[in-house]
Amino acid sequence: MPLKGNNYKISKLLASLIITLLTSIFFNSCCSGEQKKYNPLTIKITPNIWGGAKVSDIHKVLLSTARQFLPYFNQDEPFCIIVNRSKTGPIVLYERGANGEYFVQLNTEKHFWSQYAFQFAHELGHIICGYKKGDRSNLWFEETLCETASLFALKGMTKEWNKEPPFLHWKSYGKEFARYAEKRIKKYSWPANQSISNWYLKHKKDLKQTPSNRGRNVMIASQLIPFFQENPEGWKACKFLNIKKSNKKISFNQYLFEWKNACPTSKQKNFVNSLIKVFKFSD
Repeated sequence: MPLKGNNYKISKLLASLIITLLTSIFFNSCCSGEQKKYNPLTIKITPNIWGGAKVSDIHKVLLSTARQFLPYFNQDEPFCIIVNRSKTGPIVLYERGANGEYFVQLNTEKHFWSQYAFQFAHELGHIICGYKKGDRSNLWFEETLCETASLFALKGMTKEWNKEPPFLHWKSYGKEFARYAEKRIKKYSWPANQSISNWYLKHKKDLKQTPSNRGRNVMIASQLIPFFQENPEGWKACKFLNIKKSNKKISFNQYLFEWKNACPTSKQKNFVNSLIKVFKFSD
């Protein structure tokens, strides 16, 4: 009888351990807060809509793209991105899933990996910036930061794939990411001998009216990316860009200072202040 009793206790303990293990595995496979200690980001891709490209391959590219920013995310805030295809242009929807999932749509197909990365990084940039509805007067700046994110990711992926490509036979493709970025920069080149502050004064009306002019935004992004390359921690500051955004119209000057004031650390405030100085704004 004592032997049976011990066996029963052991069996009950094992059953409890198995249930706990299975529960842990389940939650770590879903877009839920239980995964936050292991992986802050889950990417789920809709299959059979990418012109023959394998979902597993697309996932490798998108995860590599996101990895350029993961060190600068708050690791205690896991999130999930559901990726679908669009034929009208890439976008991240304002609508969120039942568990807070983000819905990103990419306008690409087949094995155009640089295009996948460029578009995904842009939409990821909106998520980093805490995108939300409201006054569109300064939306052009958020869009520009997203173009900056694309250039930043592409250049970083070339370095990553040179050392650790997703597959060994993909290593030679790595250089194409940086080439794609440089082609964009060359196509929308910054005017010679023009400061950002003077350029802004000349074009601020157009910036408000057409915030999603991607060619123009890439041009400005080419001037902002050195700040993020020198100090990648600046991406942490971007989380607070839209904290105070509302339907109230405000000047670009005020927008930047509200961003700076919303940042919780002195490093983040200093980073934003370095951008404020470029535009030659003052309190």
